[in-house]
Amino acid sequence: MPTPEFSKFEARFIALPGDNVDTDRIIPARYLTTTDRTSVGAGLFADWREAYSAPGTDAFPLDTPQAAGAQVLVGGPNFGCGSSREHAPWALIANGFRVVVSTRLADIFRANALKNGLLAVEIDASAHSRLMAQGHGTVVVDLPNERLVLRDGESVKYEIDPFARRCLLDGVDELGYLLAACETIDEFERREEVTPCTP
Repeated sequence: MPTPEFSKFEARFIALPGDNVDTDRIIPARYLTTTDRTSVGAGLFADWREAYSAPGTDAFPLDTPQAAGAQVLVGGPNFGCGSSREHAPWALIANGFRVVVSTRLADIFRANALKNGLLAVEIDASAHSRLMAQGHGTVVVDLPNERLVLRDGESVKYEIDPFARRCLLDGVDELGYLLAACETIDEFERREEVTPCTP
């Protein structure tokens, strides 16, 4: 599935405090009956948001004016733990997020995110603490150089799987990457006298 190509860009971020935010909090199970990647966005943090709707409570962080247009979500440690749900990155993407940042991301969530065009990266605790303390603001997302540039100009490095990085930069998923190489594959198969990739 095509995804937006990544390059260096400036984006608003919003912090979502809380450790161990699992995939059921990101997208409750009742929203898993659809494979429509757009409509699933309505369920993003649905139960958590509902808890904030009680009289006398503050607004849910993603429902504040400061979150408008945010493309970067700064989550707490162990973000995305729990069951494997591709709907979790789908819901985040459907709400405009292109990047999730934490000190530690659950492995399955991170893999699902990267495969679906959502950049999910881990940064050091010091930089993460500053972003959490700010709550909102802007950062520069520089995937080509694998870094975030904070408002004070500090460059924060992160590492990403080279294949996932290539797919994000090209705006393709794993299947799109293979299809883009079909001519090369066909040439190899002709040379080796095997069945061609394309019919």
